[in-house]
Amino acid sequence: MLAREINNVKPLLQQKIDTDKAQRMAEFFSFLGDANRLRILSLLATQELCVGDLAATLDMSESAVSHQLRNLRVMRLVSYRKQGRHVFYRLHDSHILHLYQAVAEHLDEET
Repeated sequence: MLAREINNVKPLLQQKIDTDKAQRMAEFFSFLGDANRLRILSLLATQELCVGDLAATLDMSESAVSHQLRNLRVMRLVSYRKQGRHVFYRLHDSHILHLYQAVAEHLDEET
């Protein structure tokens, strides 16, 4: 390798992510490759909702929505609070909202 090429590569070595983090990120993005999960996130990006409201809006069974919400909780994409007999879900934090908004905006751009 030429000295010039080595000097160009050295800074890149500090910028690359390690293999473990790359694998976790790949799993994260793969997890988001489910249309129903994304539909749920799209609604929670606008407001906090309970399972019944999500199910009715998405025309899905409450059981199916609950299953997806459980998966979304495990991945720390949504969190919840209980109010009486109802459980209300919201996006876990602003990172998830920004990620959702950035992807939606990117897809809405004209090519």
